[in-house]
Amino acid sequence: MAGGDNYKMCTRCIYDSNTPGITFDEIGICNYCHQIENLEETFGTGKPKGEKALQDILEQIRRSGKNKKYDCVIGVSGGTDSSFMLLKAQEWGLRPLAVHYDNTWNSAVATENIRKVTSRLNIDLYTYVINNKEADDIFRSFLIAGVPEFDASTDIAYAQVLRSAAAKFKIKYILEGHSFHEEGVSPMGKNYFDGKYIADIHKKYGKIKMKTYPNLTFKEFLKWVLVYRQKFIRPYWYMDYSKADSRKVLEEQTGWIYYGGHHLENRSAAFFHMVYQPEKFGIDNRNWALCAQVRRGRLTREQALEIYRTPLGNTDEIVAYVKKRLELSDNEYEKLMKGPGRSFRDFKTYKKRFERLRPLFFILAKANLVPMSFYIKYCFPFKETDGNNN
Repeated sequence: MAGGDNYKMCTRCIYDSNTPGITFDEIGICNYCHQIENLEETFGTGKPKGEKALQDILEQIRRSGKNKKYDCVIGVSGGTDSSFMLLKAQEWGLRPLAVHYDNTWNSAVATENIRKVTSRLNIDLYTYVINNKEADDIFRSFLIAGVPEFDASTDIAYAQVLRSAAAKFKIKYILEGHSFHEEGVSPMGKNYFDGKYIADIHKKYGKIKMKTYPNLTFKEFLKWVLVYRQKFIRPYWYMDYSKADSRKVLEEQTGWIYYGGHHLENRSAAFFHMVYQPEKFGIDNRNWALCAQVRRGRLTREQALEIYRTPLGNTDEIVAYVKKRLELSDNEYEKLMKGPGRSFRDFKTYKKRFERLRPLFFILAKANLVPMSFYIKYCFPFKETDGNNN
């Protein structure tokens, strides 16, 4: 973490003045800590208010899915949160359809975890697989573009596949295993992406036409939200959720295996978090979750900082994999990694449109038709000068 004359660190978490969009109150607590407090209050996280709200939503899901084979869709990656969400859904008496977007970069343990959990719980699995050459061409395009969001295409496609599957099987509710308590909320201005951004970068630098990539365009987004009225629910936002406890339950009940770290179940995500952002942009996203653990009292600030200052570990294997998959020589890879960095502002996006439609998206977020995190992160202007999480 860089210092300087105006350097400050939050007195509650470990976000500092290098964090994009950060402000501090009169006692030195950052706006991101207050943002979490507001979310806790709004959703009643881990309290009777949250439990009642969640139970009301679960009852709505059960009613909506009456006489249907499935009453909700749950996206699965083989990771902790999505795997445990399947377990909880069954415990709640729901009939979920597990949906997986395979970007062809899955680790073997992730694939096996999906099989173990769905088989053990007798839950049907719907998988969409992109053409692997097409997937690689998109990833290569983002490397050439020199933007921070190397893995953005996975997140966008994941959302589109979830919504498409829900429409295909006439399911209204989509459940996602995200917890702001465990993972925090990423700083404003970091990792922005949308369907237009994906398309523009690929148009400029791609070599293979996108035929199997399930992009989420603005038109498709509005169709799912306004016509199909798909509800996007994050149950963990209402619960006192523990990722560590969930791992133990999964291991004991399904034979699920831990893959070694957040997002490491997929190789593109592992490269993004362990190599690309830290080495090219000086961004270490571990502070999102570390700040969350400090806020919950599970780590002291000193313990979190010690972990944050610890090197990420050996990355030779994942770098070799990326070079081979993307057909990059050592020199080509080094040139891309050391080349100038750009941002979403250098490409076409829907960002200004989302900002203009902020009142609409606020209403949609309150109705669970879009995630509240989308409204918070995408519908407000970013500061033009962003710091780095060094």
